[in-house]
Amino acid sequence: MNLANYINDLLYRYDCVIVPDFGGFVTNKIDAKLDESTNTFYPPSKQITFNSLLKHNDGLLANYIASSEQISFEKASTAISLSVIKWQTELQKNEISLNNLGVISLNENKQVIFEPTTNVNFLTSSFGLATVETSAVERYKQQVKPLIAVTRSTEKKGIPTFIKYAASAAILLTLGFAGFNGYQQNKQNEVIANQQKELEKKIQSATFVISNPLPTLELNVVKEIAKPYHVVAGAFQIPENAETKVKELIAKGFDAKIIGVNKWGLTQVTFNSYADKNDAINNLNKIKRTVSKDAWLLVKALK
Repeated sequence: MNLANYINDLLYRYDCVIVPDFGGFVTNKIDAKLDESTNTFYPPSKQITFNSLLKHNDGLLANYIASSEQISFEKASTAISLSVIKWQTELQKNEISLNNLGVISLNENKQVIFEPTTNVNFLTSSFGLATVETSAVERYKQQVKPLIAVTRSTEKKGIPTFIKYAASAAILLTLGFAGFNGYQQNKQNEVIANQQKELEKKIQSATFVISNPLPTLELNVVKEIAKPYHVVAGAFQIPENAETKVKELIAKGFDAKIIGVNKWGLTQVTFNSYADKNDAINNLNKIKRTVSKDAWLLVKALK
């Protein structure tokens, strides 16, 4: 089993993948950048680091292998442990190269040194974006000559007396016409306001009577009983496989259904769901004896 391939797959979807008893591969997002020395543009990416202190088994890697290879969680965990033992033995003598991840080695103080690969971008939003190298752009500065303001002399001439009188008369006529129009507008507004008040009084005093009211409808609503205890038949990476499993279990008489996707992106299928914990445990034991030893109990309130 090439464990590095499964780690590669998960790093496209998750920021951290832990290999139990070995360490964790962590990705950090890096924004797009420009190397001014080489005039090269680099797209956004995920940079891989390795933390040897992250050894706790969170189940992510084992669940993914179990789903991909169609094996049990225990067998997947055993396969991971064998690969880790092989890596640790090899590290004591030589460095190990992990496909598309990088190279791991030990220094003189037996500390883990990780050199990540640079030719793989695990950031899915940057898919198809490549490094772009451009030629340098040379800019030339040319001094701009200042603008010279041009002034023109204007000669004021006297205004004839009869023109002054004509302008004064026109202004007086305009003001008189505007005053008359304002008076007429005020009178019109008063009439409209009085009519509106009379209409509001009539509306307020009106009484509306419905002679044939609609009959009252009585609805009996039955509250659905919550069933938070689920006997899980399996978790599948491919949704079509989960749907096939549901049909298979229904044919055997189970109230099977899909209850959603877990935090590892696997579609979960149940034999049955129960409202009482004791009923769920009793049926779980029965299913493990007669149908599947890999069945397990999940406590989760469905929305």
